[in-house]
Amino acid sequence: MSFWDTLEELAGEGAVVWGLVSALLIVVLLTPLVARVAIRLGAFDVPDKDRPRVHKKPIPRIGGLAIAAGILVPALIFLDIDGPLEGIIVGIPVVAAIGLYDDVRGLSASRKMLLVLAAACIPVIGYDMHFGRIGLPFVSFDVEPWLGIPLTLLWIAVVANLVNLIDGMDALAAGIVAIAAASFAVLAMSFGRVQAAALAAIVCGATLGFLRHNYHPAKIFMGDTGALTLGFVLGALAVEGVLKTPATIALAAPLLIMAVPILDTSFVVAKRLKYKRRPWAPDQNHFYHRFLRIGLSQRKTAAYLHVWAAVLAGYAMLLRFVPPRPLGVWDTGNAIICGVAGLFVLAGSVYMVYELEILKARHFQVLGLRRSPPSEEEPEEAVEELMHAGRD
Repeated sequence: MSFWDTLEELAGEGAVVWGLVSALLIVVLLTPLVARVAIRLGAFDVPDKDRPRVHKKPIPRIGGLAIAAGILVPALIFLDIDGPLEGIIVGIPVVAAIGLYDDVRGLSASRKMLLVLAAACIPVIGYDMHFGRIGLPFVSFDVEPWLGIPLTLLWIAVVANLVNLIDGMDALAAGIVAIAAASFAVLAMSFGRVQAAALAAIVCGATLGFLRHNYHPAKIFMGDTGALTLGFVLGALAVEGVLKTPATIALAAPLLIMAVPILDTSFVVAKRLKYKRRPWAPDQNHFYHRFLRIGLSQRKTAAYLHVWAAVLAGYAMLLRFVPPRPLGVWDTGNAIICGVAGLFVLAGSVYMVYELEILKARHFQVLGLRRSPPSEEEPEEAVEELMHAGRD
């Protein structure tokens, strides 16, 4: 199925169109009510109380309740819920409850991870939703259940936490999830997985609706209630809609679509380990922190990261619809197109990572640390000391 044929199929599928529209409207209308509930519960995100924040004043943070409702209601109305899809739907309120408890009462990072892993068992073990084959553009191989099941559980839990970790700035997580969900909808439909495509469209609609209230300056945050729920659904959709297919890009596509949060988290964890800090310890080394430190506004920062995520997702689409090895046979023209496009995407991504990871003299001038040219090792150490003073 070509790209345009896939779009036609999506536009002609009632569950996709009405699911997306209804999810958007439900979240737009329900979010202000959830904000009032958050105020009554005292569920506020307070800057620097538990980890460094970008915002300067307390913001209600259980907007994820509206997102969860915005996904569940259209799903129950428009989808043919059966098999693994039923497991995903059953797991949504469970994960939302975990996130809500964390937003109101607090959970340790390790306990939260274990609880999300337990929730992932619902679709993976309870409804036999795991991938049995790993497909890459150049190689693919079968995976036995004894390995596929734990890998699927780990994948869903990791994606849930990836979304949670990037949810630190207005509109950032909601926008990236919207891009990812739209991409999964296209991919799932191209593989003939209509129900998975419809659920992905519903998730896209719910996040677009939430952006109405979450765009800078945000009136409400999704909190762990929303971030864990969206990450759980995205991880499960990647499995049910893409990873379980025999396509040679079955693994590459989700990795590309989720590349920005994956790179962000990988960089942050490596940085923490470098300075002998706990991998889950809070800091200000996320990509959005670095954009803000070099002078970009919150809106521009979100826009840059959204565009980067969209470009990577677009490349995943290119690999799907212009495959370098259709039916296992190399196509020279397709391979050249994908190769050239891949070089541009790689060059752009390397430039972005270079600019964000390598602290330059102008950053230290802004921070007032030094005016003379610094040595190679001193700058990062000085900034780390400044940002973490009094937090250990």
